[in-house]
Amino acid sequence: MTQVHSTAVVDPQAQLDASVSVGPYTVIGPHVRIGAGTTIGAHCVIEGRTTIGRDNRIFQFSSLGAIPQDKKYAGEPTELVIGDRNVIREFCTFNLGVPGAGGVTRVGNDNWIMAYTHIAHDCRVDDHTTLANNTTLAGHVHLADWVTVGGLTGIHQFVSVGAHAMLGFASAVTQDVPPFMLVDGNPLAVRGFNIVGLRRRDFSAQRLAAVKQMHRLLYRQGKTLDEARAGIAALATEMPEAAGDVALMEAFLANSTRGIAR
Repeated sequence: MTQVHSTAVVDPQAQLDASVSVGPYTVIGPHVRIGAGTTIGAHCVIEGRTTIGRDNRIFQFSSLGAIPQDKKYAGEPTELVIGDRNVIREFCTFNLGVPGAGGVTRVGNDNWIMAYTHIAHDCRVDDHTTLANNTTLAGHVHLADWVTVGGLTGIHQFVSVGAHAMLGFASAVTQDVPPFMLVDGNPLAVRGFNIVGLRRRDFSAQRLAAVKQMHRLLYRQGKTLDEARAGIAALATEMPEAAGDVALMEAFLANSTRGIAR
C-alpha cells in the first residue's frame, strides 16, 4: 500500500503508485498523478493537473502545481509535468502553464534542484541540470541538458540557455546563453567556456578544442555574429569528432529570439 502519513490529506481521486511515500501534513489534490518510488516530504502542497514520474525525492515545504503568477490566467486546465529521478529541495515552487503557450510547465529527468528555486509557467527544464539555491526562472524559460545555474540567479522570461552552459552566482540573465559558455554578473558577461563541466562529462580533446574555437569566434575575434556563425559552421569539417557540438551551437544561434549574451 501507498505509505501515506496519517496527517496527510490525499484526495481520493489522486493517482499514486503503491510505492509512493507521503509525509506528514502534505496535501495532494484530485488531479495529481505520482509514479513509483517517489517520496514526498512533510508540509508539501501538490495540486493542479500535476504529473510526477518515478523515483523523485521531494523535500518538505515544496509547492508544486499551483496556479501561475500570470494575471491572464483564468482557471484553464493547464499542466505541470515532472519526469524521473529528480531531487527537489525545500521551499521550491513550480507553477502550472498558461493557455496560448503550450499550457505545460515541464521538468525532465535527473535534475538537482536546490532550495527556494522557482520555476514559473511554461518553463522547460531538460535533463541533468543543477539549479542552486534561489534560482528564479520567469515564464517560458528553457534550460537545456546539463545546464548549471549558480545561486541567487534570475533568468528573464523567454530566455534560452544552451546545453552545458554554466551561469555564475547572482547573475541577471536577460539574453540567451549559447551552449558550453560560462557567464556571470549583472550586467551579464561571458567569461569563457565551461571547460570544467565538459571535462567532467568526458569531452575529448578535439571536442574541447572545437568548443574553445567556437568561444573565440563568438567572443574574442571581433567578428559580427554572421561572421562568427560562418566560422563555426566550418568547424564541422575541420573537427569531425565535434560535428554534433557544432550542430548544437548552430541550431541554438539560428533559433535565438532574445539575442545572445555577448
